[in-house]
Amino acid sequence: MIRYALVCEKGHDFESWFQDSAAYDKQVKRKLVTCPHCGSAKVGKAIMAPRLAGARKRGARAEPAAATPAPENAQEKAPVAMISPQEMELRGKLKELRDHLTKNADHVGPKFPEEARKMHYGETEHRSIYGEASPDEARRLAEEGIEFHPLPILPDERN
Repeated sequence: MIRYALVCEKGHDFESWFQDSAAYDKQVKRKLVTCPHCGSAKVGKAIMAPRLAGARKRGARAEPAAATPAPENAQEKAPVAMISPQEMELRGKLKELRDHLTKNADHVGPKFPEEARKMHYGETEHRSIYGEASPDEARRLAEEGIEFHPLPILPDERN
């Protein structure tokens, strides 16, 4: 397993684990890697600082961990779970819901809060839309009584 620091086109930083670099490349090509903050599929690797090993004795120099590969058991642990057949079915339904919504709604991108307000206040005709909103924008929409729901984001199908 390999952990990459990633950044989306809007500058949001996040991390994700991949089986290997080929798995990362394949998932990015298929647009399966998305930003958890804005949902953008335009992501790339960010610059990562090397992990430095601590010195065993005072005054001894530590070598960057990148200089020699760490043993498999020295990697940080990530949360994992086994999924029951019922959970797999639910996951499939969430994927179907997301696919249906994105196929049958207009993508308004970062204009989502503005477009949602226009429809809510009767300035434009109601239609299905999806896009991006910051946590503050989403909070303000909710405070105004504007009903919306986040799109379900699912990890790679093999995970």
